[in-house]
Amino acid sequence: QVQLVESGGGSVQAGGSLRLSCAASGSTFSSICMGWFRQAPGREREGVADINDIGSARYTDSVKGRFTISKDNAQNTLYLQMNSLKPEDTAMYYCAAAEWRWCPVVLGRKDYFTNWGQGTQVTVSS
Repeated sequence: QVQLVESGGGSVQAGGSLRLSCAASGSTFSSICMGWFRQAPGREREGVADINDIGSARYTDSVKGRFTISKDNAQNTLYLQMNSLKPEDTAMYYCAAAEWRWCPVVLGRKDYFTNWGQGTQVTVSS
């Protein structure tokens, strides 16, 4: 069981940046797929990015070129660097951990991830 705690959310103006962090407990962090999801009010939770055990990353189309997912295995921490933020990026952001080294074939498959953090709010104003 991996416990996850997100931090780094906040309120920024459009065009600004934030870096989200996700501190993970457990010894398996370096060998599992990790992901970032977000959920806006009234909308389904969607996958934003994921990264596998060897550091290969994928992104949903709406954030490509603006967001970067990374992981520090020594610190057991997952990051999401978010640049050029837009009002439509406003959501609760969650990190999630799978039980396997490979990420799901389809980005954003929620049931593939078995451990979730409590979320951190990101609000982008125009």
